[in-house]
Amino acid sequence: MTRHRLLGAFALLAGLAAQATEVAVDVGHTLAASGAVSARGRKEFDFNRELAARVAAELAARRLAVRKINFDGRIGSLYERPQQAAGSDLFISIHHDSVQAALLEEWEFEGKKQTYSDRHIGFSLFVSRDNPDLETSLRCASAIGARLRRLGFPPATHHADSMPGRHRPYADVENAVHYYDNLVVLYRTTLPAVLFEAGIIKHRAEEMALRDPLLQARMADAVATGIAACLSVR
Repeated sequence: MTRHRLLGAFALLAGLAAQATEVAVDVGHTLAASGAVSARGRKEFDFNRELAARVAAELAARRLAVRKINFDGRIGSLYERPQQAAGSDLFISIHHDSVQAALLEEWEFEGKKQTYSDRHIGFSLFVSRDNPDLETSLRCASAIGARLRRLGFPPATHHADSMPGRHRPYADVENAVHYYDNLVVLYRTTLPAVLFEAGIIKHRAEEMALRDPLLQARMADAVATGIAACLSVR
């Protein structure tokens, strides 16, 4: 290969790299404000960080660039999350869910009182109608939900749109996608954004399932597959 052609090939590769699809993966909550507490007293942030690391690895395996947000748990504010993601093609925030306070019951685990609810299980996804690219946000959320269902993960049903103070109407009933319009990480951004609730850690059996490395790997694979499929449609 001549020097001229070699330089041209390098320029082409550089151009392709510059155009590589990038996903910003955000670990929900922080070390200081760790989110929900599981039925056995484990912090949501710990669940979030474990799963986010697996999702990031699965995205990278699909040759998608990954921008890690808040993996150290020390981010300053909600507003910094979408700011740090600016320039990426998609922002996904990884969370684990609780239930409404009225559904909680008390039990004792390892000598400590904890709260639980065994009434609901499953994943859910959220987008904002105030996001600058709702079409892509919704397409990606639905693609993730569809892939999760295909692999046997149950969609949650407890985010009813009729509950006072919790207006979360369905955007896609089949794939458990809801509108959550005023959530900072979904609307205060310049790119498509999805919030993913992996499951309900207040449910005693689902909590243990969500801690299983094999289930985490299967779920991360489903999320990454959904994202890759969504972002291939431009």
